[in-house]
Amino acid sequence: MDGEREQGGSAKSGAPAGRRRLLPPLARLALAYAAGSLPFSNLAATALQGVDLRSVGTGTVSGTGLYRVAGFCPLAVAGGLDVAKGALGAAAGTGKAPLLRAACASLAIAGHNWSPWLRGAGGRGLAPALGASLVLAPEATAVLALGLGGGRLVGQTGAGCFLAYLGLGPLLLSTRGRTGLVDAAAISLPLLVKRALGNSWPPRLEGEKLVSRVLFDRDSPPPRPRLQPGKTARPCP
Repeated sequence: MDGEREQGGSAKSGAPAGRRRLLPPLARLALAYAAGSLPFSNLAATALQGVDLRSVGTGTVSGTGLYRVAGFCPLAVAGGLDVAKGALGAAAGTGKAPLLRAACASLAIAGHNWSPWLRGAGGRGLAPALGASLVLAPEATAVLALGLGGGRLVGQTGAGCFLAYLGLGPLLLSTRGRTGLVDAAAISLPLLVKRALGNSWPPRLEGEKLVSRVLFDRDSPPPRPRLQPGKTARPCP
């Protein structure tokens, strides 16, 4: 009997010990932000063409800028990694706490948008949002992809994505209830804030310009990037 009680006590005491071995919430949040902050597009542009995407056009460190200076293949690789880091960030918060999961997803996107490795610069956040939504709610990934693809077809990518962001709330509320609404806010908030603030610091929140940023994500056309002498963007082999 004593042996049974001893074994039972060790089993009971072992369960909390197993839970204690999991990462605490703050560590998960930090991991999500760190994963999102890795600037794969800028690393590729610098390694392949010697170009810092912060000096190209409006200074957005994005797949579009990488495509302009290095072509499709680097874009495909870096874009895939950006999606993966968003998924990793959201996965850091998986468990029985929906708010923690949503916060990790949001921080992964925020890390991409405001990366400490780029002194606060970054991208617009759509690629990591696609990855994060795959973990939180795959139907949201479909809406984001539809907004991106449909916007490109009609030459209004910014407007198409904006409509997709607005559609996340009603969609996830209908499919997942209040938890889905929290997930939708976690995904869309850093995307919309980045649009509104742009890349300048301190941000210039002017009336018409602010509306244009939020609705259309529209800035002046980027100038032709300055590549290192003798280097040009090459097609995929």
